[in-house]
Amino acid sequence: MSIRHALLALLSEGSKYGLQLRQEFEARTGEVWPLNVGQVYTTLQRLERDGLVESEGAGDDGPQNVFTITADGSEELKGWLRTPPGVVPPPRDELVIKVLVARQVPGVDLAELLQVHRRHLVEAMQEYTRLKAGIGDEEVELSLAVDSELFRLEAIVRWLDTADARLKRLPAPAGGGTPASAPRVGRRIGGIRR
Repeated sequence: MSIRHALLALLSEGSKYGLQLRQEFEARTGEVWPLNVGQVYTTLQRLERDGLVESEGAGDDGPQNVFTITADGSEELKGWLRTPPGVVPPPRDELVIKVLVARQVPGVDLAELLQVHRRHLVEAMQEYTRLKAGIGDEEVELSLAVDSELFRLEAIVRWLDTADARLKRLPAPAGGGTPASAPRVGRRIGGIRR
């Protein structure tokens, strides 16, 4: 997640203090992603260094600075909002790596391993569903964050189901060695050599 761009988005509404930015970030994201105030000030310093925000002292009220987005900052924000997140190459997903590696580990019951992870994910989905039931109509940010997590978990469960079906179709390895369909070296995924 880009804290840098989220802060620019908050500043696009008007000038704000660092602590105010932290509080508004957490409120806008449904309080799902807590933000350390140190992260806020470090990010603001970098944004100021890069000419994307400006600061001015708070005067007699205290040492805090008020931050304002610059024209360059507004352009940076617009570009970020319109740029789809990268999907290639696929991110390193711990569960995918576990399944791929476990396939080669002697004595591992892949069906059982997949079921353990599937059960955990379904339980997490049930927790998010219970949370969603208690969210009021006015809590749009939290509702959207919960929906996103539910869809993400559902996609992982679907991948586990697909992996399970695909692995069950494979012939058993002869003599307990490497499975018959060992991956070929140098295959490409998304144009990146793997």
